[in-house]
Amino acid sequence: MVKSWGLGAVLLLGGFGAGLAVAQVQTGRTPQFANEEVKVWRSVIAVGNPLPLHRHDHPRVLIALKGGTMDIREETGQSDIQNWETGKAYWLPANPKTLHQDVNVGKEPIEVMVVELQKAW
Repeated sequence: MVKSWGLGAVLLLGGFGAGLAVAQVQTGRTPQFANEEVKVWRSVIAVGNPLPLHRHDHPRVLIALKGGTMDIREETGQSDIQNWETGKAYWLPANPKTLHQDVNVGKEPIEVMVVELQKAW
């Protein structure tokens, strides 16, 4: 009887620990590299915790390290749902005129690497 309670406690605590790991994912950007040609950063976007409003003065390539469904919401109210597949790259044009917010509308955190071109080619 004690052994089955012990196994139940391990399963319960194991599930609790798994829940904590998911809850600890935080939305944010981490700079990776920058020079006159490109700026590179890693972004993690947690479910229910979007990036703050921002804009992109330059075009960029996004590589989905862990894909998902992103809702790009402009301050004007316009919305664009994008599905990013893990391991694939995507071209995103500059959008210097409007602010937008990246909202993860999936069930798991999204992680991307972004390479932003810093000057016209």
